[in-house]
Amino acid sequence: MKKFSITLLLALCVAAGQAKVYKTIKAPKAMASNIYRGELKAREVILADTASTIHFTMEYPQGQNFRFVNTCYLMDEDGARYPLHAVEGIKLDSWVSVPESGSVDFTMHFAPMPKRTKVFDFIEGDVNGAFVLLGIHDSKMKLKAPTNEKLFKANLYTIPDDWFKTDTITVKGRIEGYDAERFGFTSMECYYRDLFEKDGTTLVLDIAPDGTFQKKFLASYPVKEAFFTHDSKVGFEEMPFFAHPGETIDITVRETADGRWDCQYAGGSSKEVERLLKSKLLISDMLYPLNSFKGTFAEANQKADEVWQNLMYRLQVVSRRDHFTPLEMQLAMASAETYFAEAYMSYALNREGDVMKQELRDGVYYEEILDSTEWKALFDMRNYDRLSRIDFDNPLLLSEDITYFTINRIQFAKPVRERMYKEAQGDDKKRTTIQLAALRDLLRCDHNNLLAQLCIYKEMLFDFKYKRLIGDSDPGALDDIMQHYFSAFTHPYVRQKAEAFYARKMAEKDLSTPLPADNPMADLIRSLSEKYPGRFLLIDFWGMGCGPCRGAIQQSKQQRAEIAKRDDVKLIFIAGEATAEGSEAYRKYVKEWLADEDAICVSNEDFSRFEELFQFSGIPHYETITPDGRRVREDLQIDGYYNFDGGMQLLKKKFK
Repeated sequence: MKKFSITLLLALCVAAGQAKVYKTIKAPKAMASNIYRGELKAREVILADTASTIHFTMEYPQGQNFRFVNTCYLMDEDGARYPLHAVEGIKLDSWVSVPESGSVDFTMHFAPMPKRTKVFDFIEGDVNGAFVLLGIHDSKMKLKAPTNEKLFKANLYTIPDDWFKTDTITVKGRIEGYDAERFGFTSMECYYRDLFEKDGTTLVLDIAPDGTFQKKFLASYPVKEAFFTHDSKVGFEEMPFFAHPGETIDITVRETADGRWDCQYAGGSSKEVERLLKSKLLISDMLYPLNSFKGTFAEANQKADEVWQNLMYRLQVVSRRDHFTPLEMQLAMASAETYFAEAYMSYALNREGDVMKQELRDGVYYEEILDSTEWKALFDMRNYDRLSRIDFDNPLLLSEDITYFTINRIQFAKPVRERMYKEAQGDDKKRTTIQLAALRDLLRCDHNNLLAQLCIYKEMLFDFKYKRLIGDSDPGALDDIMQHYFSAFTHPYVRQKAEAFYARKMAEKDLSTPLPADNPMADLIRSLSEKYPGRFLLIDFWGMGCGPCRGAIQQSKQQRAEIAKRDDVKLIFIAGEATAEGSEAYRKYVKEWLADEDAICVSNEDFSRFEELFQFSGIPHYETITPDGRRVREDLQIDGYYNFDGGMQLLKKKFK
């Protein structure tokens, strides 16, 4: 293989001497690079009849490593691919250590692109997380981007009357030629977040030995999701689908003649939007320059304008290239809008950490404002005017998984929370009214739009958890609070879901519920209860990649030493790793911070099953289990180590 690569490179060099160069682009411009903590740049592009050559620079932190795999290719605006032929300066499929300069120069030679090519993408491969450099073009060329209004009018679509509906979605099908050892996985996952539920969850899709699979889950509206795996040995990593509640989606996965994997849909909503599901819109990558932007709010708004124009341009190109239907185009636009809003608000959230330093001293957090001007900018509603581009009443926004995070960012936006707490002064009813007014200002809307109502709905879910105990002693007081929330929901479906949630929760009379039978993860929890008879279990689900998890563990070490002396409760720590043995870093961390405590390591696959069992998708996550192995009701759960003693007193009082 090495001899072949050298021969090919020599052949290219010889051919280069006779090549006819169509165009040389000095310092080309690109729309987006998705390199975390670094940047990939194209220094020069040479388009010739024998090869398309790009001189790259990878800027990356000194001492860190990166690598490019051998599946790199270029894609033009017609969707044609131009595979990599040779590389100079780095070795493919091998880690490159970044030198003191913080940059590495290298050159890649691809199959020749047509002379007419003006804009193209570099894509490392068809896997999740592949490096990309999108929209490479001559900086002198003016790209014409349409407005979202123009794209909308050109692709009119009437949303069905039953868009909002609660029912089961079934995803089933078969992977052709499946063999567990060859493929490297026996299950796939989907991080599913129903906006009408308090927390997200993980759906685990088991693959039978013959390659068949089936998964059912409850949905409140049509969803565009995907089952994925990080353990594939064959290149098949993701199975996207689009489904309405009440629908069954039948998928056949088969390998194509060129070695790629293709999902074939047997009718239904996924078939209807198949072009969109298979397209390379790469919207999240297009928004990365805004999401990761470092600079003032004024500069961020300029960056937001640039990113938006690039996004509209890409929507136009990809939709035309892949022949999107009006529905596909409307879904793509909804995806672009909600990703834009999330990236914009994430910038504001990250900016907070840039201009304010927080330090823990003797158990107390101290804050220092590093830039008072920029700190004030975070609270100024006028700085968020780019949100006016988004139609927050569009029901299609809900189909996107990222909307879960968009709502979170807007719900907890600095100017909204400040007005709530400053003007409400502890009055729950007044707080909701003020929050809605603040959301209208933030979202540039003269009414309580759908997303604003979903923000209030989320407030209701979290508020109910902490106010439910009021209902135990004074049902009328709790009902009064909930009725006030209901009055904020002018959208009929939002109100319907709110009332259904309240009725369902109030029907729960038991303080705990049994764990399911014939479930390996539930069996593990029951075995822990048997190991520590007569004790409540507080289970801390954490992970090495979770900073807040490690922070909570490290800050509570002294407190946990006191808890360990108790005979009524036992702390259990469960983390997921690539294997149940855990990495060297995991074992070292446990030895330092969890020595002599019950620290259990499971495979990432089994950790996903815990997420599905207890319906969570983020960590740290805490579960409280009764001495007889039952799950404690949500409002009685102990959420970590803050107010641990008060939580235990309440538990013992309720369960005596």
